[in-house]
Amino acid sequence: MELNLLNLLLVLLAAWLAGNLASRFGYPAVLGELLVGIVLGPPLLGLLHGGEAIAVLAEVGVLLMMLYIGMEVDPGDLKKVSWAGTLAALGGFITPFVLAFLTVRWFGGSVLAGLFVGIAAGVTSLATKSRILVDLKLLDTRVAHVMMAGALIADTLSLIVFSIIIGIAEGGVNLLEIGLVTARIVAFFTVTILVGLRFFPWLGRRLSEAGLTGRTFNFTLVLLIAVLFGELAELAGLHAILGAFLAGLFLRENVLGRTLSQRLMHAVEDASIGFLAPIFFVTAGFEVSFSVFQADLWLFLSIMAVATVGKIVGTALFYLPTGYGWREGIAIGAGMNGRGAVEIIVAQIGLSMGLISQEIFSVLVFMAIFTTAAVPLFLKWGTDWLRRRGELVRRAEERRGVLIIGAGPLARRLARHLQASRPVWLLDTNPEHCRAAQAEGLAVVQGNALQENVLSEAHAAEADTLIAMTPNPEVNTLVAQLARDVFFIPDIHLLQLGREGSGQEAALKRLKATALFGGSVPLNTWNHWISQHTVREVRRRIDQAMPLHELTDPMDRQALPLVIYRENEVLPAHETLRLERGDEVVLLLHEPATESVEVTRDRFDHLVETAPVLDLDESLPVDAFFERVAHLLAGELNMEPATLHALLMEREKEFSSLIAPGLAVPHVVIDQPGRFHMVIARARHGVVFSREGETATVLFVLVRSPEERTFHLRTLSAIAQIVQDPDFEVRWEEARDPEELRRVLRTAERRRYAEAEQARTGE
Repeated sequence: MELNLLNLLLVLLAAWLAGNLASRFGYPAVLGELLVGIVLGPPLLGLLHGGEAIAVLAEVGVLLMMLYIGMEVDPGDLKKVSWAGTLAALGGFITPFVLAFLTVRWFGGSVLAGLFVGIAAGVTSLATKSRILVDLKLLDTRVAHVMMAGALIADTLSLIVFSIIIGIAEGGVNLLEIGLVTARIVAFFTVTILVGLRFFPWLGRRLSEAGLTGRTFNFTLVLLIAVLFGELAELAGLHAILGAFLAGLFLRENVLGRTLSQRLMHAVEDASIGFLAPIFFVTAGFEVSFSVFQADLWLFLSIMAVATVGKIVGTALFYLPTGYGWREGIAIGAGMNGRGAVEIIVAQIGLSMGLISQEIFSVLVFMAIFTTAAVPLFLKWGTDWLRRRGELVRRAEERRGVLIIGAGPLARRLARHLQASRPVWLLDTNPEHCRAAQAEGLAVVQGNALQENVLSEAHAAEADTLIAMTPNPEVNTLVAQLARDVFFIPDIHLLQLGREGSGQEAALKRLKATALFGGSVPLNTWNHWISQHTVREVRRRIDQAMPLHELTDPMDRQALPLVIYRENEVLPAHETLRLERGDEVVLLLHEPATESVEVTRDRFDHLVETAPVLDLDESLPVDAFFERVAHLLAGELNMEPATLHALLMEREKEFSSLIAPGLAVPHVVIDQPGRFHMVIARARHGVVFSREGETATVLFVLVRSPEERTFHLRTLSAIAQIVQDPDFEVRWEEARDPEELRRVLRTAERRRYAEAEQARTGE
């Protein structure tokens, strides 16, 4: 067996080009691969040819493709599939199966040929439906839900029936052989189900505990399991593709973890659909005979007719007990009429085993091509028909819940409103926040949101909305990415903690997320206000439509739009939400306590009020910055600017005043009694303090007399408390002018010392 590399290259190239061309026109790649095999292969031009080595690669490709299909299908969907989906699947499989079988027998075909054609007529392409439903924007309709469930059941049922028929065909038709085949089939399913449900999860836990979570190691393991299950199927008298399908069905996130499971599924997809499976479909086209349009034209037309009519009418008839109407049943049947990869696989195996003739095989291939090509037209026609009659039901998603990352006071306040219309779950690492949420009757999970098993425990798979509102923007972004990639949560709202133009803007765009509450929010400040009971809720009815951002002044940090009540829904406030007439908006208003900051001012507050403020737009070296400070204070101190500049530079050389990233507190002691002066500075592009380029954007320059040491320490303590607030940086960056910079410092939460206490300490 020698592999002709040039021929393999041409087959792969033809498959790749034809598959991509078909995808561009909205059709599955398998359609292009089949057609190019027919056109360039022996049926027409004869430029490509098969061979034993190519056939082996094609067979491996089919095995891997069925493994991928199994990994793609969620067994949970099989367990909880709707009654409507079950009826549609049965009607769409049984009716064309019976009609196609009778048609083949009418034209003189064998019983086995009739059974194979019946299976091929009954299957429906799950992958094709998914792509078309996305393109037609129908994923949120009841029609889509039923179609996907029906396709999933029909394909699984067809594989089981197909394997049983092969077992009977190979074992004969006497009762003893049928009994043995049945026993082997029961034994196969018993063993594989027990292994899949019991052994695989145990194995996954052991591998995880041993640290064997590498992609390459587990990819090889998955392939070994697929081949093992395929061999077990062969030993049971079934076909290996059923074993590979079942292996994929059981190798899911409860075994491998969601992230690794997704990565491995994509790896299997690349190896099968991207490399080996196209070889199978191109070479399947080599076996087609155009003689079917001459010698067996009526057979072809008859099978096409009964397969199409049987699929549509059978689905509609079986669908009637749902009470959703025969028109919706027809639309679903029309959408399920496309066959695809599974039909071609069944037909190719039947041909290779000699159970169907080349003419029957050609009929099945052309049926797959024509019915798949017609699906977008049929489905669009059917759904447009329902839409015109007002019968296209946009179904409520099975995923209907909100997962909030963070359980602080503001998050709990938001959750209490949202749970009025849908389930809400909170997730936080802080045990005090979790206990408070439980005391308020909220569903909460304590744990790390960056761990997928914790997210799963917090019902991420059931949520259609994620709200990430921790005080750490990096955590919010990473959790959102995990929720999008692993749990496929469609609506994501992030608490924005940085000013516009920061890195969070790019994260929002990349994740297709929105800013919670319409803009940046000082989370810790609001949590503190709510804890101190200085927040009041008010409801405002909207009289005319408007964007959310027009409701409040974005610079007003005393008011926060929380949720919107709209008919029977409660919606979280976010930047892209447009308010409609009749909406009721819940606003949080901060109402300071009776003893306000102004009443409890201390000496540091007075210092802030009188200190000069520098608001610098350019980047400066430290000596140039000190020159500006010296000119500001020289007159007040009755000192030459050069002298003060020299003192500041000398002190800086002794020890850097850059005490934290972005924060510098230069200070000098002067020989003048009763002196304490401060210069406040914001350097948007930084003051450079070292050769390594370390910069400060927040600066407090202190000049004092020797006897002011105690107040100097209290000033440093006040500065430390102010800048440690996670919301300080945002407020500092967003301040519009020097007076607002003063306001940021004056209104900050910190310990304040009464004048009497200051007097006792000699200040």
